[in-house]
Amino acid sequence: MTWKILITDGFEDSGIKALISNGFVVDVLKMDSEQLSHELPNYDGIIVRSATKVRSELISSCPNLKFIARAGVGMDNIDVDFARSKGIEVLNTPASSSRSVAEIALGHMLCLTRGLHRSNRELAGKDSFSKLKKELSNSNELQGKTLFLVGLGRIGRELAKMAIGLEMKVIASDPFIDKLSIEMQLQDQTILVPIPLVKLEYGLQLADYISLHSPYTGKALLDASNLSQIKNSAYIINTSRGENIDEEALLLALHEKRIAGAGLDVYQNEPNIRPELLNHPQISVSPHIGASTFEAQQRIAEEMVEKIIALRK
Repeated sequence: MTWKILITDGFEDSGIKALISNGFVVDVLKMDSEQLSHELPNYDGIIVRSATKVRSELISSCPNLKFIARAGVGMDNIDVDFARSKGIEVLNTPASSSRSVAEIALGHMLCLTRGLHRSNRELAGKDSFSKLKKELSNSNELQGKTLFLVGLGRIGRELAKMAIGLEMKVIASDPFIDKLSIEMQLQDQTILVPIPLVKLEYGLQLADYISLHSPYTGKALLDASNLSQIKNSAYIINTSRGENIDEEALLLALHEKRIAGAGLDVYQNEPNIRPELLNHPQISVSPHIGASTFEAQQRIAEEMVEKIIALRK
């Protein structure tokens, strides 16, 4: 029997072609939740990104559904446990976009450190040139600074490699890891660099940069209490989930100069982002594009197609 697959949030053409060539019927349709509730019962599988929500009510109305696939890492938009309790496979592609997300986290670190985000917004002529040159002339370097990784999954480990290459000090917190060393290539040699693991509260106090790489568990990782422990010279980077930072508390901490700045690729109410975040001179922003590189999307499509084909066998 031929499986019908619905794709709602976009997918690489190479992946669509691969599915079709392997005998799947594929429809690419953007639809709202009401339309989806009418259409999804006609399909055997659905491929989503982060925009489409696949909740228990929708899952219950789809007795023919064999899989729900998230073309990416986080699955906060899917009721995973409920789906699996119904015998439905839930797939994602955790390995494919790690490098891309780690790179954008590093990009925000560099922007904030050298004021590039401000330069791109404010540099408009002679007067702004002189003003910015003066204000940004005392910026710092990453070398020797301490990066605190909150979460040491694939993305956190990729960023750790980059930071070590830049001669930063790397520490981390992860409740699921007891010990970790990062493999680094030095010419023809592989060396192991141990990553000190510390408690969240201790890491926040030590860090010059704090980068979040944990799923949202129902409570912000950085709330008003945690933000009060951070050095006033520290920067926060979030490429994980918008809900992992209390945005109100973040803005207050910036207003009171209790932290130096933040780099955000994710937000609580995307795409309805607070103007105060978008326009803040101490915040470097991007529109949730951490995994949106050509290379990552190709890898995501390849990994997802392989998993769906294996599931059908």
